[in-house]
Amino acid sequence: MVYSEHKSITVLMLPWLAHGHISPFLELAKKLTSKRNFHIFICSTPVNLTSIKPKLSPKYSHCIEFVELHLPHEELPELPPHYHTTNGLPPHLMSTLKRAFDMSSNNFSNILTTLKPDLLIYDFIPPWAPSLASLQNIPSVRFITTSAALTSLRVHHLKNPSVKFPFPSIYLRDYEAKKFNNLLEPSSNGINDGDRVQQCSARSCNIILVKTSREIEAKYVDYLSGLLGKKIVPVGPLVQEPMDQKVDEETWIMKSLNKRERSSVVYVCFGSEYFLSREQIEELAHGLELSKVSFIWVIRFPKEEKGKRVEEVLPEGFLERVGEKGIIVEGWAPQANILKHSSVGGFVSHCGWSSVLESIKSGVPIIAIPMHLDQPINARLVEELGAGLEVKRTGEGILQREEVAKVIRKVVVEKIREGVRKKALELRDNMKKREDEEIDGVVEELMQFVGEKELTL
Repeated sequence: MVYSEHKSITVLMLPWLAHGHISPFLELAKKLTSKRNFHIFICSTPVNLTSIKPKLSPKYSHCIEFVELHLPHEELPELPPHYHTTNGLPPHLMSTLKRAFDMSSNNFSNILTTLKPDLLIYDFIPPWAPSLASLQNIPSVRFITTSAALTSLRVHHLKNPSVKFPFPSIYLRDYEAKKFNNLLEPSSNGINDGDRVQQCSARSCNIILVKTSREIEAKYVDYLSGLLGKKIVPVGPLVQEPMDQKVDEETWIMKSLNKRERSSVVYVCFGSEYFLSREQIEELAHGLELSKVSFIWVIRFPKEEKGKRVEEVLPEGFLERVGEKGIIVEGWAPQANILKHSSVGGFVSHCGWSSVLESIKSGVPIIAIPMHLDQPINARLVEELGAGLEVKRTGEGILQREEVAKVIRKVVVEKIREGVRKKALELRDNMKKREDEEIDGVVEELMQFVGEKELTL
């Protein structure tokens, strides 16, 4: 049976309660609606939806809607509604948030009953979501928002803990390996996250979507497919396009970049949910100063430190010494537009997966300073691709200013920069060629499940 191209296909999406997960789901929704007659509902908590709604331009309002998922808060008074997100969540409440997410399964079941979607696309951690959808004859597909390299390493260690990972360029240093188990930390109901991840993969209908491109991760995509026994379908980089409206902050930053020489500025940003310690800020500041390279540095503080001023955490006299070479921005900067500017020659990044893909798509080499979670693996991948260099730390994982300065100068000033820049641009162009092809492949795969569902009704 051929599903009518004119009939609207309803998809319900359930990302994990983190901006770094919700944003790729939203970008995937945009891509799908541009290719076929999809109507997509994105389900999350009210506090998350409040922050994500402004990222959706009016042109999508007819085909992408938001659905509120209410987590229990009377049963968990330590987790009020403003903590129903990882953004600003005190670390000790993470397991409580996961428990609350599990406890919302009845509410989610009601949403499934009300919307009756043709398909569910879900994240890495709620194994109950595909089970509930199956009870209502709704096919489900898992969507992985991290790299295929990280996911294949993680699954490899879960399935073959005594066997060495077959790709030697992807590894963890001793001080990172201790933190790696945090990805699989004990969760609610006595089930650890490793078990949950495996259950989520097992319950996905024949395929698993991954936010990546074969241009940069083909061998990891294929290895992951063998590990999971599922077809792995890359969805492309899903980088958010710059919004049309301009704000004053964006205008003055872009004007400043217009005055700089080509590829002479480094952009420094560590994502929206990681906050540097005072010691890290100090070493990074001294590293930037020693490099003598112009920079734009975005500094963010946790919600509980909202009143803190940038001057309080920077080394004494730093702003005066760097003068016009340095621009400090507090809170927010137009990252997509900055990375596309011809004056930017490097991105000092924590190597969150979205940041890596955004940098590659912009053809900007990466100065990698990974902090935690998947970031060390992403940094190794960047080096393997030749798209950047990593700042090496001490054996204890301590960041050093001299190393920061050395790598910045290698990427932006010294002769090696030509090769790194050329490779970054090559990856950009090749990944761009694949984008339409990859999202067309996703649509084709998803349509098969919708058609199979129609045949069973």
